Amino acid sequence: MGDIVETKPYGSWPSPIDAALAAAHDGSPEWVGFVGDEAWWTEPRPEEGGRRTLVRGSTRESVLPAPWNVRSRVIEYGGLPWAGAVSAPGAAPLLVFVHFDDQRLYRYEPGTEPRPLTPLGPRLADPRLLPDRDEVWCVLEESTGEGPSDVRRVLAAVPLDGSAAEDRGAVRELTGEQHRFVTGPRLSPDGRRAAWLAWDHPRMPWDGTELLVGEVGDDGTLKGARTVAGGPEESIAQVEWAKDGRLLYASDRGGWWNLYRDGTPLCPREEEFAGPLWKLGQRWFAPLDSGLIAVVHGRGATALGILDPESGELVDAAGPWTEFAPTLAAHGTRVVAVGASPRTSYEVVELDTASGRARAVGATHHDPVDPALYPEPLVRTFTGPGGREVHAHIYPPHHPGHRAPDGELPPYVVWAHGGPTGRACLVLDLAIAYFTSRGIGVAEVNYGGSTGYGRAYRNRLREQWGVVDVEDCAAVALALAEEGTADRGRLAIRGGSAGGWTAAASLTGTDVYACGTISYPILDLTGWGTGETHDFESRYLESLIGPLAEVPERYAERSPSEQADRLTAPFLLLQGLDDVICPPVQCERFLARLDGRHVPHAYLTFPGEGHGFRRADTMIRALEAELSLYAQVFGMSVPGIPDLELVK
Repeated sequence: MGDIVETKPYGSWPSPIDAALAAAHDGSPEWVGFVGDEAWWTEPRPEEGGRRTLVRGSTRESVLPAPWNVRSRVIEYGGLPWAGAVSAPGAAPLLVFVHFDDQRLYRYEPGTEPRPLTPLGPRLADPRLLPDRDEVWCVLEESTGEGPSDVRRVLAAVPLDGSAAEDRGAVRELTGEQHRFVTGPRLSPDGRRAAWLAWDHPRMPWDGTELLVGEVGDDGTLKGARTVAGGPEESIAQVEWAKDGRLLYASDRGGWWNLYRDGTPLCPREEEFAGPLWKLGQRWFAPLDSGLIAVVHGRGATALGILDPESGELVDAAGPWTEFAPTLAAHGTRVVAVGASPRTSYEVVELDTASGRARAVGATHHDPVDPALYPEPLVRTFTGPGGREVHAHIYPPHHPGHRAPDGELPPYVVWAHGGPTGRACLVLDLAIAYFTSRGIGVAEVNYGGSTGYGRAYRNRLREQWGVVDVEDCAAVALALAEEGTADRGRLAIRGGSAGGWTAAASLTGTDVYACGTISYPILDLTGWGTGETHDFESRYLESLIGPLAEVPERYAERSPSEQADRLTAPFLLLQGLDDVICPPVQCERFLARLDGRHVPHAYLTFPGEGHGFRRADTMIRALEAELSLYAQVFGMSVPGIPDLELVK
């Protein structure tokens, strides 16, 4: 960019990073796997209605045209939606995938039309293709009644010949309903044993899971399932078999998710070798034929490494990537992963363990604008109430062609991540750059309860949701103001899902923020905890808040919808109308409680959007509306965006 620096107030800097550009680069590749010698993965298509497509590594092109959408809805958050194999070197690949629109499992060979393998009704995820048995083993989820928790989940075998496409009875169930939740089975190298994870309400998988092993009979049935590890206070996030038939798993029994082999720790460290199991089939480690193990690990940020389980030696891959997603695949000496950095978006990365060379092989990052416009983040640790540590990423306003007048402090927006058992990753996000390049700072807070910092940090949120998260976000915001980094009078907060809850609870429970953006939120704990959400999270509040029967007053005291009379700050509320996790009724009840309070606000709804926005037009409208809110409240002149009408 040029050397001329223009002086303009914060928030009014012209930027080529518009909402359309941010939307076009939203999402990341996911669900990597090998089909024979070839890597495949899924990629988002925001401009095509938000669908996800399957990409073949040799061509880097989508093999499935619209409207095919490779995405599962099991436990609503989904899971691994495809699997593939080749019968011999050079043979055509055989793939199976879940189509989002009907949740049926389809068989696909390139050059042919996909054919359904399952009937309408059941949902499938985490498939394992077993051509020798002419079956796909997977998780099957199906409704048993009208309520969101009237559901059963079992391991099942789907025939590859299509005989179950119209006949539910042809789907062979491998397990009974001993457990509410299960992950897909992992078969031992000799095919005689299967391992999987299971858990039950009210636990979430990061609270406690059980690792089960069963024998595979000659008739293809699973027998004698027994628990070999895990429990109510031990979270096992992933299980695999080593090539020698020994069991590998990631457990947090020592306070951190570390790797174990047949119960023995392989590389005990105070860092994470796994994470929260929000989607079935997430993978943080993958065994190689050599006996080495590819691992995604770290404390906070994650690296891709190769672990020698005999010596405990761990060597990280060289390259620009400073964050890796929970998806891995290994074949021969090759490992495929998905990595990013503060200067690069997520791309498919291949590591050759023989040579040590790592390179991007898919969804390769290309700078859509001058990278001088990218934000320059700072990793910081703040002090919260009681002296506790609070981790955050600070993105100061940044534009090489603009500066603010002397003496002006910038506005800042605190971003609260979802989950709440999740983490904000330090990677290039053009939605953040959309604000920072205009002169608005962003502070991503990994509040107490976030993953990546051990079980004790995660457990800070137990029965403290709406307290610790709110306090930690406020501590960061106020510290930035007190040190002269941010303008105390121009602080905002935003978040989606559980982050939407934190944003709303912050606006009703503190006077820190001048405004906020609340997306697809939880707002009424009592309603959400008594049938207004899906089965997976229907008992989540028992650990986040406490049992409703024992502490009903706590549910009322912390709910923003019950504390609406305290709200005075303007806000923007964004909601997908097809959201079954945080349904629109939560927003409607909140707004009804505000009626007559004359608080400036806007409520935008989006037909066809579920939990989290995936369509380009939705993301454009949401980003521009958010910026307009800040412009109005902070007194900024922002050219080129539609005015958001705030009503009272």
